[in-house]
This record gives sequence, structure tokens and C-alpha cells, in this order.
Amino acid sequence: MKLAVITGGGANFYSIEVALQRMNVEYELTTDKSVINAADGAILPGVGSAAYAMGELAKHDLCDTLCNYKKPLLGICLGMQLLYESSEEGGEVACLGILPGKIRKFIASDDLIVPQMGWNNFSKLQESALLDEIDLVKDVYFVHSYYAPVNQVTVAACDYGVNFAAMAAQNNFYAMQFHPEKSGSVGEQLLANFIAIVRQQDI
Repeated sequence: MKLAVITGGGANFYSIEVALQRMNVEYELTTDKSVINAADGAILPGVGSAAYAMGELAKHDLCDTLCNYKKPLLGICLGMQLLYESSEEGGEVACLGILPGKIRKFIASDDLIVPQMGWNNFSKLQESALLDEIDLVKDVYFVHSYYAPVNQVTVAACDYGVNFAAMAAQNNFYAMQFHPEKSGSVGEQLLANFIAIVRQQDI
């Protein structure tokens, strides 16, 4: 089994690499659509601007490749947000449109610091193989200023001044707003669950 880690969506690939190496998972960092299509599954990580990331995906001719992808794909942080229809970051940015909804910015206040940076927990809204053997009492690590809405594709939700999607799934697309690769044992189990989904498709 081999994963394609798509590097066109942002930055911060090192922590994903370390996590996959620790789990003995073969992977390749790539923006080559032939490599992505040949892999057994893909991860779209990202930290940064939605507009810049969408520009990079377009530059590498990856938008149609990702929208038509038939194997398991996991979006992480900005990579999750790019899967939605649009983002209000920088005005209005058209995203991949794989998941329904618009990405919005947290509104800072005396009680709410933006970005959310640190540990927070989430609650399960629907069943998903991503949540197998997950201890919902444990926190995961977030770093983000923008959030996805809670809707029909939301697997788990979190509260930070507003209820937002911490995890989502639809068909072969999966998403986590937090960083599983920085979330200790619970994060490693979440990644292991995604990898199990990838392996299951070949049985």
C-alpha cells in the first residue's frame, strides 16, 4: 500500500511524514496527478491561505483530479477546508466543491482568541470508520482561524464560540480540521483508521 501526500495545498508536510514513517506507511510527496492516481489513497494536508492553495492546485492541474478521485482521500486542516464549496478567506474563494458548505472565519472577542490554537475535544454526530476505537474524552490539536459548518457530512463537531465541523466524510472523501499527526495517541489512531479504510478497498 502506498499513499500520495499532495503538496500543492499548503505547507507543513514534515509532521505528516514523521507520522507516516512512525507507522511504517509508504508514501510519496507529490503534485503529479499520475502519482496520485496510481497511489492507493491520498492525503491533502495544508496550512496557510485558501486562495494560495487553490492557485497551487490549479497550477499543477489537480482540481479535476481531486474532484474525480475514486480512492480514499483525507483532507487535514486547510486541506479539509479546500474540499468545501468556498471560503470567505480574502473575500470569496472558490474551493473544490466536493463537500457542501462555505468556510467561515471565527469572530474574535474578549472571550475568543483567533486563531484557535491548542487542544480541544469533539463530539460524534454520526458513525464513521474514522472513529473506530477512538476515546472521545481525549483532546486533539487545532490551529485554525476558519471553520466548516456542521451539516449532513459532519462526522464530529467541536465548539469554539460556534459549533463547527471537526471531522467530515462523504463517499471516499474524509476530513479532519485538527492535526491528527500532532494529536498524540488519539491522532495516531485516527490516521491508522484512515489507513485501514485505504487497505480495505483492495480486499
